[in-house]
Amino acid sequence: MIRNLLESDAEAVLNIYRQGLATGEASFETAPPDWEAWKKKYLPFCRLVWGHHEQVLGWATLAPVSARDCYRGVAEVSIYVASGHCGQGIGNKLMRRLIEESEENGVWTLYSSIFPENQATRQLHLRNGFREVGIRERIAQQNGRWRDTLLLERRSILTGKD
Repeated sequence: MIRNLLESDAEAVLNIYRQGLATGEASFETAPPDWEAWKKKYLPFCRLVWGHHEQVLGWATLAPVSARDCYRGVAEVSIYVASGHCGQGIGNKLMRRLIEESEENGVWTLYSSIFPENQATRQLHLRNGFREVGIRERIAQQNGRWRDTLLLERRSILTGKD
C-alpha cells in the first residue's frame, strides 16, 4: 500500500496537506504551496504515499535542512494523513518506510519540528527512534498566539558512521 509518489497524486497530496494545516497543529503554514513549489521544496527521493483502492490517504517526504554540502545527509520529515484516517497506523507505516529509504539514500539524520501539543505526531516520532533534543519557546506566532516547537531527531545506525 506504500508506493512512490506519482505526478497524478498531486491533487490528493495537496488536499491532505490542506487538511493537516486546517487543524492548526501541523505547521505554521496556512496554505499548501502550488505543486511546482511543493516539488522544489522536497528532496527528489523518499516521496511516498499510502494508497488504498486507488485513493491516497497519506504521504511522507523529506526536505533538505540546508543547501550546504556538509548537511546533505540531514533532512526534515513531513508526514500527513488524510482526515478521518488518523489512528489507523498509516503514519507509522509511512515513517518506517521513510526511515528505510532515507538510509538507502545516505541520510544520516532525520529532523522534525512539531508543536508540543501535537501528541499523536510526537508519539509517532518517539515510536520510530526519534529523541527530543530541545524546545524553541515562543519561536513564532500563529493567529496572534505565540507557539513553541519541539525539536526531534533520529540518527541512523546504518548511515553516516564513517
